[in-house]
Amino acid sequence: MRIAIVGAGPAGLVLARVLCRHGVPAAVHEADASPAARPQGGCLDLHPESGRRAMREAGLGAEFESIARPEGEDHRIVGHTGTVLVDHESAGTDQRPEVDRADLRRVLLDSLPAGTVRWGQRLTSVDDLPDGARRLHFSDGASADCDLLVGADGAYSRVRPLLTDARPASSGSAWIDLGTVAAGHPAAEIVGRGSFWALGEEKVVGGQRRAGGEVGVSISLRVAPGRGTTFDVAELLAGWSPAVTALVEAAAGPAVARELMVLPVGLTWPSTPGVTLIGDAAHLMAPVGEGANQAMLDALELGLALVARPDDPAGAVAAFEAEMVARTAPIAAESARMQEMLLAPTAAEDMTRFFTRSAGAPGS
Repeated sequence: MRIAIVGAGPAGLVLARVLCRHGVPAAVHEADASPAARPQGGCLDLHPESGRRAMREAGLGAEFESIARPEGEDHRIVGHTGTVLVDHESAGTDQRPEVDRADLRRVLLDSLPAGTVRWGQRLTSVDDLPDGARRLHFSDGASADCDLLVGADGAYSRVRPLLTDARPASSGSAWIDLGTVAAGHPAAEIVGRGSFWALGEEKVVGGQRRAGGEVGVSISLRVAPGRGTTFDVAELLAGWSPAVTALVEAAAGPAVARELMVLPVGLTWPSTPGVTLIGDAAHLMAPVGEGANQAMLDALELGLALVARPDDPAGAVAAFEAEMVARTAPIAAESARMQEMLLAPTAAEDMTRFFTRSAGAPGS
């Protein structure tokens, strides 16, 4: 069976690794020109029942532990005036260590045979072939035939339209990436070793310590759908604690803003032999720590389903899709609720109560 995976993010690479480990070849087609073509973003907190399980069952448990940062589980929450509400220092037992996205991608890429990932291949069109296979066409002029096409290509998946007309819609919030604060900068001391949130006025200033000591800084805020993504950061934070605004001002920038989009919770489609979706392509949800974890678990479970039923890939995919939707729908609904809580007028009080009764922490 010829398997083509579109997208070399965590989901696509975990799926390729699981299949490879069981002797099933697959090709990964990635639009980026190379692994270093663009920054991979900040950190992920991998959960034991999902992301960490996927790495372990992909045979990469030791490699993951070598790049994981248990101290990244520290988290500090303050009100927008600077009052400390929660200050949790991890003892390394919280089970959700942080890992830099670039490090995770490197480990996954290094685990695959040379040539598995085909760089610079943005999917442009798909043709149905008479024998039930599909022919994929790419931006570099190349083409490839496959018996199973897996869309692991994110929010604006080019594979998704083969299965459903559903498109991402506004979540009612936006995210501004302000860049990083250099390691050792005094303004970054407020963040500590892990994650930091300053909450108030339906906004969140976030800080996240990375492996090199630098701190990624961002702002989340509630917006009207279609409002646009041009913001005056100084105006947004007028009257906020000087320690918080100092962190924002120290970020290297340039500021990049985007509206946060989601797919309908519990999205389904008629199971179609030869094509399926995983990760954000299937269940794009509010970014409160579950998206990448569920994507990696999708990849593990799809890979194992295909390995277990080599003579019935259509049945394996149909069963996987039903189980994926049942698993991710309540998680997506809870993620939406958490996002609402973070951006509510009462966010400081709500999040203090949440962390008082729960040892878990939303990640990125």
